[in-house]
Amino acid sequence: REAVELPITHPEIFERLGIRPHKGILFYGPPGTGKTLLARAVARESGAHFVAVSGPEILNKYWGQSEARLRSIFTEAKTKAPAIILFDEIDSFASARDMMSESFEATLVSQLLSLMDGMNDLGRVCVIATTNRPSALDPALRRPGRFDHEIEIGLPDAEARLHILKIHTKAMPTAPDLDLEQVATLARDYSGADLEALCREAALVCMRRTINLRDLEKRISPHKLGSLSITTYDFRTAMKRVGPSVRR
Repeated sequence: REAVELPITHPEIFERLGIRPHKGILFYGPPGTGKTLLARAVARESGAHFVAVSGPEILNKYWGQSEARLRSIFTEAKTKAPAIILFDEIDSFASARDMMSESFEATLVSQLLSLMDGMNDLGRVCVIATTNRPSALDPALRRPGRFDHEIEIGLPDAEARLHILKIHTKAMPTAPDLDLEQVATLARDYSGADLEALCREAALVCMRRTINLRDLEKRISPHKLGSLSITTYDFRTAMKRVGPSVRR
């Protein structure tokens, strides 16, 4: 909130302190931890115009089109400021430049550096980038004045896992004795995406346990549908199929 939301909602604080807010913020961490979701959430909280760009969307086989796409993104943000630009999977087009880099990749990184340096005139515009490989980024992008504020989005702790499980099971028919706290404790090293997949698999385990798949050609009775109830056993069984992605 300090890095993204406050400069947009209360710029007078930074004016009073005589400092400029961060131009760019880098979210890094394992896949599935909610980096993109967090960027969208902070944009909604601040009421800023949101421009989301997936890294591969920037790339174009025609010469100069990728650079033009970058310029149009920054122009849109300037026009509709306050705005937040999100570059998802920035490592896909802004990796480190070296002798082995393709010429268009080096040109694209140089264009992004130039646009970041020119953000003094953009007003209240913040650029957020996400990656699970921060070491792959060009070092020039991580110097002060560009993506100089890095925030690690790690795996959720037990309390956060419980909260995520409650969100994903909110619309599910769960048994009264379902112990989500126990599931959250057992689901160590699970990311947010892993927990969503775990809830989906637990529902499928419940379906396999309750309904005979050979009888699917027949109409399923309301009584049979009403008997679908996800238990702690279903979650424990689902864990045998869905493990934490960081261990794969």
